Amino acid sequence: MVAILIHVITLIGLILTAWLVYFLKDLLLATIALAAFSLLLSVEFYILQAPDVAIAQAGIGAGLTTAIFVIAIRGTSRQEEDK
Repeated sequence: MVAILIHVITLIGLILTAWLVYFLKDLLLATIALAAFSLLLSVEFYILQAPDVAIAQAGIGAGLTTAIFVIAIRGTSRQEEDK
């Protein structure tokens, strides 16, 4: 029962963070939301009994990709331009 509850909470968190990534205009906040999405995705992979994929997702998705995005945002404007 507890495992199902954790699974459902993780899936709801994935949906919420994906929504935040899409709708945030502040690129740094969107990057942080993407890091949270990647971390929740690695938890989901672990729940689905794929620990090797979970470790790769946590290291590359949440760690390396977030660092690269933050460095790229430093070279541009932080706010997305409205069209």
